[in-house]
Amino acid sequence: MTFEELRTLNDTYVLNTYSRFPIGIDRGEGAVLFGTDGKRYIDFTSGIGVCSVGYANPKWAEAVFDQCMKLGHISNLFYTEPPARLAEALCRRTGMAGAFFANSGAESNEGVIKLARKYSFDKYGRDRATILTLNNSFHGRTITTLAATGQEAFHNYFFPFTPGFRTTPTNDMAGIDAAGGPDVCAVLLELVQGEGGVYPVPQEFVHELAVRCAERDWLLLIDEVQTGVGRTGTLFAFQQYGILPDAVSFAKGIAGGLPFGGFLAGERCRNVLGPGTHATTFGGNPVCSAAALAVLGILNEETLAGVREKAAWLRGELNKIRSPYVTGVRGLGLMLGIGIQGATNKELAGRCMDEGLLVLTAGGNAIRLLPPLTITRAELEEGLAVLRKVLAE
Repeated sequence: MTFEELRTLNDTYVLNTYSRFPIGIDRGEGAVLFGTDGKRYIDFTSGIGVCSVGYANPKWAEAVFDQCMKLGHISNLFYTEPPARLAEALCRRTGMAGAFFANSGAESNEGVIKLARKYSFDKYGRDRATILTLNNSFHGRTITTLAATGQEAFHNYFFPFTPGFRTTPTNDMAGIDAAGGPDVCAVLLELVQGEGGVYPVPQEFVHELAVRCAERDWLLLIDEVQTGVGRTGTLFAFQQYGILPDAVSFAKGIAGGLPFGGFLAGERCRNVLGPGTHATTFGGNPVCSAAALAVLGILNEETLAGVREKAAWLRGELNKIRSPYVTGVRGLGLMLGIGIQGATNKELAGRCMDEGLLVLTAGGNAIRLLPPLTITRAELEEGLAVLRKVLAE
Protein backbone atom coordinates (compact mmCIF):
# COMPACT_ATOMS: atom_id res chain seq x y z
CA MET A 1 0.00 0.00 0.00
CA THR A 2 1.39 3.42 -0.92
CA PHE A 3 1.36 6.24 1.62
CA GLU A 4 -1.42 8.06 -0.22
CA GLU A 5 -3.53 4.90 -0.24
CA LEU A 6 -2.88 4.42 3.46
CA ARG A 7 -3.73 8.02 4.33
CA THR A 8 -6.95 7.89 2.30
CA LEU A 9 -8.02 4.65 3.97
CA ASN A 10 -7.20 6.01 7.42
CA ASP A 11 -8.93 9.36 6.89
CA THR A 12 -12.03 7.62 5.57
CA TYR A 13 -12.55 5.21 8.46
CA VAL A 14 -10.49 6.33 11.48
CA LEU A 15 -11.72 9.15 13.74
CA ASN A 16 -9.56 12.24 13.31
CA THR A 17 -8.22 12.52 16.87
CA TYR A 18 -4.51 12.68 16.03
CA SER A 19 -2.40 15.29 14.29
CA ARG A 20 -0.23 12.83 12.38
CA PHE A 21 3.05 13.46 10.63
CA PRO A 22 2.72 12.85 6.86
CA ILE A 23 4.52 9.52 6.69
CA GLY A 24 3.45 5.89 6.94
CA ILE A 25 5.59 3.42 8.89
CA ASP A 26 5.85 -0.11 7.51
CA ARG A 27 8.41 -1.93 9.66
CA GLY A 28 11.29 -1.55 12.08
CA GLU A 29 14.55 -3.15 13.13
CA GLY A 30 16.51 -2.15 16.22
CA ALA A 31 16.20 1.63 16.45
CA VAL A 32 15.51 2.06 12.73
CA LEU A 33 12.10 2.41 11.08
CA PHE A 34 11.21 2.12 7.40
CA GLY A 35 8.41 4.06 5.73
CA THR A 36 5.89 2.69 3.27
CA ASP A 37 8.05 4.28 0.57
CA GLY A 38 11.15 2.48 1.87
CA LYS A 39 12.73 5.57 3.43
CA ARG A 40 14.91 4.85 6.47
CA TYR A 41 14.48 6.72 9.78
CA ILE A 42 16.47 6.70 13.00
CA ASP A 43 13.85 6.52 15.74
CA PHE A 44 14.19 8.75 18.80
CA THR A 45 10.53 8.19 19.78
CA SER A 46 10.10 4.47 20.68
CA GLY A 47 6.38 4.83 20.02
CA ILE A 48 6.32 7.51 22.78
CA GLY A 49 8.52 5.42 25.06
CA VAL A 50 6.76 2.11 24.39
CA CYS A 51 9.19 0.13 22.23
CA SER A 52 11.79 -0.01 24.98
CA VAL A 53 13.89 -2.83 23.51
CA GLY A 54 13.63 -1.65 19.91
CA TYR A 55 11.86 -3.18 16.94
CA ALA A 56 11.91 -6.87 15.97
CA ASN A 57 13.92 -7.76 19.06
CA PRO A 58 14.37 -11.53 18.69
CA LYS A 59 14.14 -12.37 22.43
CA TRP A 60 10.94 -10.33 22.75
CA ALA A 61 9.42 -11.75 19.57
CA GLU A 62 10.23 -15.34 20.55
CA ALA A 63 8.63 -14.88 23.98
CA VAL A 64 5.47 -13.44 22.42
CA PHE A 65 5.25 -16.19 19.79
CA ASP A 66 5.82 -19.01 22.26
CA GLN A 67 3.13 -17.72 24.61
CA CYS A 68 0.68 -17.13 21.73
CA MET A 69 1.06 -20.75 20.75
CA LYS A 70 0.50 -21.88 24.35
CA LEU A 71 -2.27 -19.63 25.75
CA GLY A 72 -3.44 -16.23 24.54
CA HIS A 73 -6.04 -15.34 27.16
CA ILE A 74 -8.14 -16.99 29.84
CA SER A 75 -9.15 -14.19 32.33
CA ASN A 76 -8.17 -13.47 35.90
CA LEU A 77 -10.70 -15.97 37.22
CA PHE A 78 -7.92 -18.54 36.79
CA TYR A 79 -4.24 -18.69 37.65
CA THR A 80 -1.65 -18.39 34.88
CA GLU A 81 2.13 -18.45 35.20
CA PRO A 82 3.37 -15.40 33.21
CA PRO A 83 1.71 -12.63 35.31
CA ALA A 84 2.68 -14.37 38.56
CA ARG A 85 6.31 -14.58 37.46
CA LEU A 86 6.19 -10.97 36.26
CA ALA A 87 4.82 -9.71 39.59
CA GLU A 88 7.61 -11.57 41.42
CA ALA A 89 10.29 -10.08 39.15
CA LEU A 90 8.99 -6.53 39.54
CA CYS A 91 8.66 -6.77 43.31
CA ARG A 92 12.10 -8.32 43.76
CA ARG A 93 13.74 -5.62 41.65
CA THR A 94 11.97 -2.70 43.34
CA GLY A 95 11.31 -3.59 46.97
CA MET A 96 7.56 -3.25 46.45
CA ALA A 97 5.12 -5.80 47.87
CA GLY A 98 2.51 -6.60 45.21
CA ALA A 99 1.39 -5.90 41.65
CA PHE A 100 -1.84 -5.24 39.79
CA PHE A 101 -1.80 -5.45 35.99
CA ALA A 102 -3.81 -3.29 33.61
CA ASN A 103 -3.68 -2.21 29.94
CA SER A 104 -2.58 1.44 29.73
CA GLY A 105 -1.04 4.30 31.63
CA ALA A 106 -4.33 6.03 32.31
CA GLU A 107 -5.86 2.81 33.61
CA SER A 108 -2.82 2.24 35.81
CA ASN A 109 -3.19 5.70 37.31
CA GLU A 110 -6.91 5.09 37.85
CA GLY A 111 -5.81 2.07 39.86
CA VAL A 112 -3.49 3.97 42.20
CA ILE A 113 -6.20 6.61 42.69
CA LYS A 114 -8.66 3.90 43.74
CA LEU A 115 -6.02 2.35 45.99
CA ALA A 116 -5.41 5.64 47.78
CA ARG A 117 -9.07 6.41 48.27
CA LYS A 118 -9.88 2.97 49.63
CA TYR A 119 -6.86 3.07 51.97
CA SER A 120 -8.13 6.34 53.39
CA PHE A 121 -11.78 5.25 53.43
CA ASP A 122 -10.91 2.16 55.45
CA LYS A 123 -9.09 4.26 58.07
CA TYR A 124 -10.87 7.63 58.07
CA GLY A 125 -14.17 7.34 56.20
CA ARG A 126 -15.46 8.82 52.96
CA ASP A 127 -14.63 12.52 53.49
CA ARG A 128 -10.84 12.10 53.18
CA ALA A 129 -10.49 11.46 49.44
CA THR A 130 -8.74 14.46 47.80
CA ILE A 131 -5.50 13.79 45.93
CA LEU A 132 -2.91 16.53 45.39
CA THR A 133 -1.21 16.72 41.99
CA LEU A 134 1.36 19.13 40.55
CA ASN A 135 1.07 21.94 38.04
CA ASN A 136 2.30 20.92 34.59
CA SER A 137 1.61 17.24 35.27
CA PHE A 138 -0.02 14.73 32.94
CA HIS A 139 -1.71 11.55 34.18
CA GLY A 140 -3.89 10.33 31.30
CA ARG A 141 -6.91 10.99 29.11
CA THR A 142 -9.79 9.37 30.97
CA ILE A 143 -12.19 11.77 32.70
CA THR A 144 -10.60 11.06 36.08
CA THR A 145 -6.96 11.20 35.00
CA LEU A 146 -7.64 14.40 33.06
CA ALA A 147 -9.02 15.85 36.30
CA ALA A 148 -5.76 14.83 37.99
CA THR A 149 -3.67 16.43 35.22
CA GLY A 150 -2.28 19.83 36.17
CA GLN A 151 -2.53 21.50 32.75
CA GLU A 152 -5.47 23.75 31.92
CA ALA A 153 -5.10 22.98 28.21
CA PHE A 154 -6.60 19.56 28.90
CA HIS A 155 -9.49 20.85 31.02
CA ASN A 156 -12.10 21.50 28.38
CA TYR A 157 -15.00 19.95 26.48
CA PHE A 158 -15.68 16.95 28.69
CA PHE A 159 -17.37 18.50 31.72
CA PRO A 160 -18.06 17.62 34.43
CA PHE A 161 -14.69 16.23 35.43
CA THR A 162 -14.28 13.88 38.35
CA PRO A 163 -13.98 15.84 41.61
CA GLY A 164 -11.42 15.14 44.32
CA PHE A 165 -8.19 16.64 42.97
CA ARG A 166 -6.29 19.78 43.95
CA THR A 167 -3.32 21.06 41.94
CA THR A 168 -0.29 22.67 43.61
CA PRO A 169 2.92 24.31 42.33
CA THR A 170 5.95 22.09 41.73
CA ASN A 171 8.88 22.44 44.13
CA ASP A 172 6.78 24.40 46.62
CA MET A 173 6.26 22.76 50.00
CA ALA A 174 4.43 25.83 51.26
CA GLY A 175 1.95 25.30 48.44
CA ILE A 176 1.60 21.64 49.40
CA ASP A 177 0.93 22.61 53.02
CA ALA A 178 -1.61 25.24 52.00
CA ALA A 179 -3.47 22.74 49.81
CA GLY A 180 -3.19 19.86 52.26
CA GLY A 181 -6.38 20.07 54.26
CA PRO A 182 -8.10 17.34 56.31
CA ASP A 183 -9.75 15.98 53.14
CA VAL A 184 -6.42 14.94 51.54
CA CYS A 185 -5.49 11.26 51.26
CA ALA A 186 -2.56 11.19 48.82
CA VAL A 187 -0.14 13.01 46.52
CA LEU A 188 0.33 11.87 42.91
CA LEU A 189 3.33 13.07 40.91
CA GLU A 190 5.68 12.29 38.03
CA LEU A 191 9.39 12.46 38.82
CA VAL A 192 10.00 13.78 35.30
CA GLN A 193 7.06 15.68 33.82
CA GLY A 194 7.11 14.25 30.31
CA GLU A 195 4.16 15.72 28.43
CA GLY A 196 4.66 18.93 30.39
CA GLY A 197 8.08 19.54 28.83
CA VAL A 198 10.51 16.92 30.23
CA TYR A 199 11.13 18.66 33.54
CA PRO A 200 12.66 16.58 36.36
CA VAL A 201 11.13 17.30 39.77
CA PRO A 202 13.90 18.35 42.22
CA GLN A 203 15.06 15.55 44.51
CA GLU A 204 15.04 17.71 47.65
CA PHE A 205 11.38 18.58 47.08
CA VAL A 206 10.50 14.91 46.59
CA HIS A 207 12.26 13.98 49.84
CA GLU A 208 10.41 16.70 51.75
CA LEU A 209 7.17 15.56 50.17
CA ALA A 210 7.81 11.97 51.24
CA VAL A 211 8.33 13.14 54.81
CA ARG A 212 5.12 15.20 54.73
CA CYS A 213 3.18 12.22 53.41
CA ALA A 214 4.49 10.04 56.22
CA GLU A 215 3.64 12.68 58.82
CA ARG A 216 0.05 13.07 57.62
CA ASP A 217 -0.62 9.50 56.52
CA TRP A 218 -1.04 10.53 52.90
CA LEU A 219 -0.08 7.93 50.34
CA LEU A 220 2.85 8.85 48.09
CA LEU A 221 1.86 7.83 44.56
CA ILE A 222 4.47 7.97 41.78
CA ASP A 223 3.35 8.03 38.14
CA GLU A 224 6.10 6.20 36.22
CA VAL A 225 4.07 5.53 33.09
CA GLN A 226 6.80 7.20 31.03
CA THR A 227 9.82 7.19 33.37
CA GLY A 228 9.56 3.52 34.37
CA VAL A 229 11.07 0.32 32.97
CA GLY A 230 14.62 1.56 32.48
CA ARG A 231 13.85 4.83 30.72
CA THR A 232 15.85 6.95 33.21
CA GLY A 233 18.72 4.47 33.68
CA THR A 234 17.29 2.52 36.62
CA LEU A 235 14.33 0.18 36.43
CA PHE A 236 12.19 2.92 37.99
CA ALA A 237 13.08 6.58 38.45
CA PHE A 238 12.10 6.52 42.14
CA GLN A 239 15.13 4.30 42.75
CA GLN A 240 17.33 7.30 41.91
CA TYR A 241 15.41 9.53 44.31
CA GLY A 242 16.04 7.46 47.42
CA ILE A 243 12.36 6.92 48.21
CA LEU A 244 10.02 3.94 48.40
CA PRO A 245 6.54 5.06 47.31
CA ASP A 246 3.29 3.58 48.58
CA ALA A 247 2.33 2.84 44.98
CA VAL A 248 3.93 3.35 41.58
CA SER A 249 2.17 3.12 38.22
CA PHE A 250 3.82 1.94 35.02
CA ALA A 251 2.92 1.21 31.38
CA LYS A 252 4.50 2.25 28.05
CA GLY A 253 7.81 0.32 27.88
CA ILE A 254 6.89 -2.61 30.14
CA ALA A 255 5.81 -5.00 27.35
CA GLY A 256 8.04 -3.65 24.58
CA GLY A 257 5.19 -2.63 22.26
CA LEU A 258 2.15 -4.56 23.48
CA PRO A 259 -0.59 -2.77 25.48
CA PHE A 260 0.20 -3.37 29.14
CA GLY A 261 0.48 -1.46 32.39
CA GLY A 262 -0.25 -1.69 36.08
CA PHE A 263 0.93 -0.57 39.47
CA LEU A 264 3.07 -1.83 42.31
CA ALA A 265 1.91 -1.41 45.91
CA GLY A 266 4.10 -1.04 48.98
CA GLU A 267 3.75 -3.20 52.04
CA ARG A 268 1.17 -1.09 53.88
CA CYS A 269 -1.06 -1.06 50.79
CA ARG A 270 -0.56 -4.73 49.94
CA ASN A 271 -4.04 -5.79 51.10
CA VAL A 272 -6.08 -2.62 50.55
CA LEU A 273 -7.79 -3.85 47.39
CA GLY A 274 -9.59 -7.14 47.90
CA PRO A 275 -11.73 -9.33 45.63
CA GLY A 276 -14.35 -7.29 43.81
CA THR A 277 -12.83 -3.87 44.57
CA HIS A 278 -10.82 -3.57 41.36
CA ALA A 279 -10.53 -5.60 38.16
CA THR A 280 -9.89 -5.50 34.42
CA THR A 281 -10.61 -8.08 31.75
CA PHE A 282 -7.30 -8.00 29.87
CA GLY A 283 -4.92 -7.05 32.70
CA GLY A 284 -2.20 -9.65 33.22
CA ASN A 285 -2.88 -11.15 29.80
CA PRO A 286 -0.43 -14.09 29.43
CA VAL A 287 0.98 -12.90 26.09
CA CYS A 288 1.62 -9.35 27.30
CA SER A 289 3.03 -10.72 30.58
CA ALA A 290 5.42 -12.97 28.65
CA ALA A 291 6.50 -9.96 26.60
CA ALA A 292 7.10 -7.99 29.79
CA LEU A 293 9.18 -10.80 31.28
CA ALA A 294 11.30 -10.75 28.13
CA VAL A 295 11.72 -6.99 28.44
CA LEU A 296 12.83 -7.30 32.09
CA GLY A 297 15.27 -10.02 31.07
CA ILE A 298 16.80 -7.78 28.42
CA LEU A 299 16.93 -4.79 30.80
CA ASN A 300 19.35 -6.38 33.23
CA GLU A 301 21.86 -4.36 35.25
CA GLU A 302 24.41 -4.43 32.43
CA THR A 303 21.87 -3.03 29.97
CA LEU A 304 20.74 -0.37 32.43
CA ALA A 305 24.35 0.67 32.98
CA GLY A 306 24.57 1.02 29.21
CA VAL A 307 21.46 3.21 29.23
CA ARG A 308 23.11 5.51 31.77
CA GLU A 309 26.31 5.62 29.73
CA LYS A 310 24.49 6.38 26.46
CA ALA A 311 22.33 8.99 28.19
CA ALA A 312 25.35 10.81 29.64
CA TRP A 313 27.08 10.81 26.27
CA LEU A 314 24.00 12.01 24.36
CA ARG A 315 23.26 14.76 26.85
CA GLY A 316 26.87 15.91 26.74
CA GLU A 317 26.79 16.08 22.93
CA LEU A 318 23.45 17.92 22.94
CA ASN A 319 24.87 20.49 25.36
CA LYS A 320 27.67 21.18 22.87
CA ILE A 321 25.22 22.27 20.18
CA ARG A 322 25.30 26.03 19.67
CA SER A 323 22.05 27.02 18.03
CA PRO A 324 19.75 30.06 18.09
CA TYR A 325 16.88 27.59 18.52
CA VAL A 326 18.13 25.86 21.68
CA THR A 327 17.45 27.25 25.15
CA GLY A 328 18.74 24.24 27.07
CA VAL A 329 18.72 20.49 27.56
CA ARG A 330 16.95 18.77 30.44
CA GLY A 331 15.72 15.36 31.50
CA LEU A 332 16.90 12.13 33.08
CA GLY A 333 18.44 9.10 31.40
CA LEU A 334 17.20 8.51 27.85
CA MET A 335 14.25 10.86 28.45
CA LEU A 336 15.57 14.20 27.26
CA GLY A 337 14.00 17.50 26.33
CA ILE A 338 15.47 20.28 24.22
CA GLY A 339 13.96 23.69 24.92
CA ILE A 340 13.16 25.52 21.67
CA GLN A 341 12.80 29.19 20.74
CA GLY A 342 12.43 30.98 17.41
CA ALA A 343 10.41 28.14 15.85
CA THR A 344 7.75 25.69 16.93
CA ASN A 345 8.79 22.28 18.17
CA LYS A 346 6.53 20.65 15.59
CA GLU A 347 8.18 22.62 12.78
CA LEU A 348 11.64 21.42 13.84
CA ALA A 349 10.33 17.87 14.34
CA GLY A 350 9.09 18.00 10.75
CA ARG A 351 12.51 19.07 9.51
CA CYS A 352 14.12 16.21 11.42
CA MET A 353 11.66 13.80 9.81
CA ASP A 354 12.57 15.09 6.36
CA GLU A 355 16.23 14.36 7.17
CA GLY A 356 15.54 10.84 8.43
CA LEU A 357 15.13 11.28 12.19
CA LEU A 358 11.91 10.88 14.16
CA VAL A 359 11.53 12.94 17.35
CA LEU A 360 8.65 13.91 19.64
CA THR A 361 7.33 17.21 20.91
CA ALA A 362 6.36 18.17 24.46
CA GLY A 363 4.90 21.10 26.37
CA GLY A 364 6.90 24.26 26.85
CA ASN A 365 7.86 24.19 23.14
CA ALA A 366 10.31 21.32 23.62
CA ILE A 367 11.62 18.54 21.42
CA ARG A 368 11.42 15.27 23.35
CA LEU A 369 13.83 12.38 22.78
CA LEU A 370 12.85 8.85 23.85
CA PRO A 371 15.02 6.46 21.81
CA PRO A 372 14.83 2.69 22.36
CA LEU A 373 16.92 1.75 25.40
CA THR A 374 18.83 -0.75 23.26
CA ILE A 375 19.80 1.82 20.63
CA THR A 376 23.40 1.47 19.46
CA ARG A 377 26.02 4.19 19.69
CA ALA A 378 26.16 4.29 15.88
CA GLU A 379 22.39 4.89 15.69
CA LEU A 380 22.64 7.61 18.34
CA GLU A 381 25.43 9.31 16.39
CA GLU A 382 23.43 9.15 13.17
CA GLY A 383 20.40 10.73 14.84
CA LEU A 384 22.55 13.35 16.56
CA ALA A 385 24.04 14.38 13.22
CA VAL A 386 20.53 15.16 11.95
CA LEU A 387 19.73 17.17 15.08
CA ARG A 388 22.92 19.20 14.64
CA LYS A 389 22.03 19.94 11.03
CA VAL A 390 18.39 20.90 11.70
CA LEU A 391 19.20 23.05 14.74
CA ALA A 392 21.98 24.84 12.87
CA GLU A 393 19.70 25.94 10.00
